[in-house]
Amino acid sequence: MKLNKQLDQIRESSTVAMADRVLALKASGRKIIPLHVGDPDFETPHAIVDAAMDALTNGDTHYASSRGDRELKLVAAEKHLREVGISYDPESEIQITHGGIHAYYLALQSILNPGDEVLIPDPSWATHSNMATLLRGVVRRVPAPAENGFIPPISSWEAALTPKTRALIVNYPSNPTGVYPSKEYLEKLQTFAIQNNLWVVSDEVYQNLYYEEKPISLGAFPEAKERTILLNSFSKSYAMTGWRVGYLLAPKGVIKRAIKASQNSITCVAPFIQKAAAFALKDAGVQKEADAMRAAYARRRALVLRVADEYPKSRLKLTPPQGAFYFFLDFRFLGRSSLEICEEILDATGVALIPGSAFGKEGEGFARMTIAASDADVEAGIRAIFEWVGER
Repeated sequence: MKLNKQLDQIRESSTVAMADRVLALKASGRKIIPLHVGDPDFETPHAIVDAAMDALTNGDTHYASSRGDRELKLVAAEKHLREVGISYDPESEIQITHGGIHAYYLALQSILNPGDEVLIPDPSWATHSNMATLLRGVVRRVPAPAENGFIPPISSWEAALTPKTRALIVNYPSNPTGVYPSKEYLEKLQTFAIQNNLWVVSDEVYQNLYYEEKPISLGAFPEAKERTILLNSFSKSYAMTGWRVGYLLAPKGVIKRAIKASQNSITCVAPFIQKAAAFALKDAGVQKEADAMRAAYARRRALVLRVADEYPKSRLKLTPPQGAFYFFLDFRFLGRSSLEICEEILDATGVALIPGSAFGKEGEGFARMTIAASDADVEAGIRAIFEWVGER
């Protein structure tokens, strides 16, 4: 029997593959320090859980609007206006989605035709490229080398452009590098998009996780609103990865198509989850808990840097992430593949990392380490890594 050949072009997620191996090692009795998965180690704030329970008790257990809960769309619009300064109509410019990945799927499904090309930085989260390929788009990777702070020069975007280019896709703060560019750079990127009639798709799920100057949204430029599509979710900022709820902000024509794609893929997001998500955005107590999580990540970031200072002669040098909750560790001095390095570190120390090659050619020789883990695991893990490097 014939199968879908498009899926042959997609690699299995390295993050999932590593997680599966870690589970197998744990089952065998091996102690593992889990610094591989980008899943907050915090529980979802109890008030959000209570809001979902109240909605369940009140009977919010049937079909909801395929467009999304009106209250949730309203508070999402208010949040964006408050934080970014751009107004979106809750009824025609916002779509509630089954998590950030579904928001991304709806965005690409709404704008791509088979054979259309998309420009994506390298390194970047693998799903960005894989989803475009699944939808029969063509991915053009734009080098974002470490030597340029993992930000693609504008000239590299220009060099990747062809007559078939339909969109550019970015994710700032970035998974896996934690970087984000200046406002001036983003203005140039929007100008590039306008000049070449491109859609801009901006994955901003880490937008509220930052440690330096607050990152600028690509949706912060009024003149670019009609060509910019923003994705967000509750997974990272509110420790709600398992709830699978997010939203899409886009021009009306995109949302009209996104609704059709959503109706024919998930029908709707569970109504009690949407009620809980709306509560998360508007409750001051929940926001304090979200701020406390961000403060904990900042503390762990500082902890990693303090440990690094104890190894001044180490060949492993760390670059502090500006946002998200990852360090992108540079092991290029070892002259080996990132997969080999991560496997050896796991076998020798029990520390689980993600190979940088999972994020593209420019990630080869690096490894992603999360700080979305306990303080004890983060400290023990980075110490074990420095000790392992010192033995090489």
